[in-house]
Amino acid sequence: MFETLQTPPPDKILALSAAFRADPRADKLDLGVGVYKDEAGATVILRAVKEAERRLLAAQSTKTYVAPTGDEAFNAAMLGLVFGDAAPKDRLRAAQAPGGGGALRLLCELIHRAERGATVWLSDPTWPNHQGILRQVGLQFRTYPYFDPATRDVDYDAMRSALSEAGPGDVVLLHGCCHNPTGANLTPEHWRDIAALAVDRGFTPFVDIAYQGFGDGLEEDAQGVRILAASVPEMLVAASCSKNFAVYRERVGCAMALAASPEAADLAKANMGLLARVNWSMPPDHGAAAVAMILNDPELRTDWAAELESMRLRMLTLRTGLADALRARTNSDGYDFLARHRGMFSLLGATPEQVETLREAHGVYMIGDSRINIAGLNAAGIDRLTQALIAVGF
Repeated sequence: MFETLQTPPPDKILALSAAFRADPRADKLDLGVGVYKDEAGATVILRAVKEAERRLLAAQSTKTYVAPTGDEAFNAAMLGLVFGDAAPKDRLRAAQAPGGGGALRLLCELIHRAERGATVWLSDPTWPNHQGILRQVGLQFRTYPYFDPATRDVDYDAMRSALSEAGPGDVVLLHGCCHNPTGANLTPEHWRDIAALAVDRGFTPFVDIAYQGFGDGLEEDAQGVRILAASVPEMLVAASCSKNFAVYRERVGCAMALAASPEAADLAKANMGLLARVNWSMPPDHGAAAVAMILNDPELRTDWAAELESMRLRMLTLRTGLADALRARTNSDGYDFLARHRGMFSLLGATPEQVETLREAHGVYMIGDSRINIAGLNAAGIDRLTQALIAVGF
């Protein structure tokens, strides 16, 4: 049986991580994998998560299954975190999922089940796994222009022109904040225009929000979702807790649906439960239970929000520091986009040859399209990266 299988192409990010680990150089830089690192290069467990886990260990009395749609306390807390009061609660439903990737998969299967001829529109560029999930589910997709390499900003006119072709039955996938891989974000005015376009054209927005709190703040980063929710009859949201709670390996995500009526919302929830049952049967509990405890306990929530804010501000400091260092070395403002971008990632615009030289000659590891993880830097790393970029002619 197995001899009929094809060798799958390697995952570029995982392969890059393996190459980094095998590199013996002491001053190497890992700017590929999407995890937050502190100044010492550690991916720490947040204080509130540690405390929530301690309380869980003391109080938890069973390891029995949760429901296919997960812990309802977690689901309700996540709906509040993402949607706020932007939509009536009786039209909102949620299902716990194994990470943001699991939430995306669940909602893509829900789309396929509800609208088999649907076309899902993806930004160009986007997170590579978006296309992979859509292919596996059997959904067709198209791309819309998003990033202008010349300005290093959103090309909204081209984006809007393309999405003007989307119509009823189509789904438009949007990054809620901290666009991956570019770091270039939509403005509130853009979101309001997309909401009006969705109502006019009849397409369904589908928001992937994996970095809430990493961009401009917890509330600010949810603004796009909430602008849409206040206008459109229905939408989908895949949320991840991997980054903002730093529970990467615990796989904590949430699939959310806003429906046109409470009855339609119940249908969406029932079908999410059915699809979850045949995929992973029951979601893992531990990470989601910790997140639910944090969001529902005022003391823990305050401490979590404060630590998350310190992470956000540190990334902004790293962005500004890198932009300033490059400006000082080149006497050019062509790198100021790094300070404008938000979140963990920015797309530098280096050539594949420059990326390879950075890795081979300087021990600087980044994805082949020159996406870098800003949170992989520290003060010394800024100097190392600046020198390496100048050396390769960037």
